[in-house]
Amino acid sequence: MPNALLQTDLGNLALTARGKVRDIYSLPGDHLLFVATDRISAFDHVLGSGIPDKGRILTQLSLFWFDFLKSTVPNHLVTADLSEFPRVLHPYLSQLDGRSMLVKRAKMFPIECVVRGYLSGSGWKDYQQSGAVCGIPLPRGLRESDRLPEPIFTPAAKIHTGGHDENISFEKVVQTIGITHANALRDLTMDIYTKATKHAASKGLILADTKFEFGLIDGTIVLADEVLTPDSSRYWPAETYDPGGPQPSFDKQYVRDYLESIHWNKQAPAPALPDEVVLRTREKYLEAFHLVTGRNELINNSTV
Repeated sequence: MPNALLQTDLGNLALTARGKVRDIYSLPGDHLLFVATDRISAFDHVLGSGIPDKGRILTQLSLFWFDFLKSTVPNHLVTADLSEFPRVLHPYLSQLDGRSMLVKRAKMFPIECVVRGYLSGSGWKDYQQSGAVCGIPLPRGLRESDRLPEPIFTPAAKIHTGGHDENISFEKVVQTIGITHANALRDLTMDIYTKATKHAASKGLILADTKFEFGLIDGTIVLADEVLTPDSSRYWPAETYDPGGPQPSFDKQYVRDYLESIHWNKQAPAPALPDEVVLRTREKYLEAFHLVTGRNELINNSTV
């Protein structure tokens, strides 16, 4: 199993942000470099171990979906081809290989555009308490993981000080970004989800819910950041779908289960993971990649 890349080091290049997974660098002009590391977080903490190739899987899944959705919504991607990267990046290609994207800088909306087609996660908890999800009333008697009568738009406000993003009403979205952009983001979110769920279904997958980020480039709304990856989406195998409880998913559930089993107090410092948990989690991410894209191999070629 390859080593995990936990942090990039690109010399004197300006680091704009270091998130739970991505390192973002500023480049001359209006470009940014997005690099997906192999860091993994759970319960709002980055763990002491990474998942080898996770960053490559997330990046190459996003690239697949950017291309798949290009007739539905433009995106911020310039290129992921290392041979087209500016010369200043050439000394660092071994770090960037297969896990980086050169993108146009966008003015990001402070909204997470969440869409739910099934009753799971925080939506299920909300429904149990209120009979609604994010203030949207739902029929009585639904079970955990039931398919909703129709997908619902449940936006969240981006919180940059740590912790979970805050669920907000559509009215709050309107107050934040205006009615024109609020309607546009909601419509795009639902259109993308509809198209993505059909593709997922053709591959034996249920796309239970997902979230998108959008920004503005020269006044045009673009899809940005990561798209329909296991980190931002809940995928379930269709053949074992059995509502009435939680479903197996193609994400970091093995990690969460392990952390619960050791009774970690969910405070820093976060623990490292045993090799078996790392391996099984990597296998789940790879399986999602293979199913969604139909490809067996990750791109891995750092020569220019």
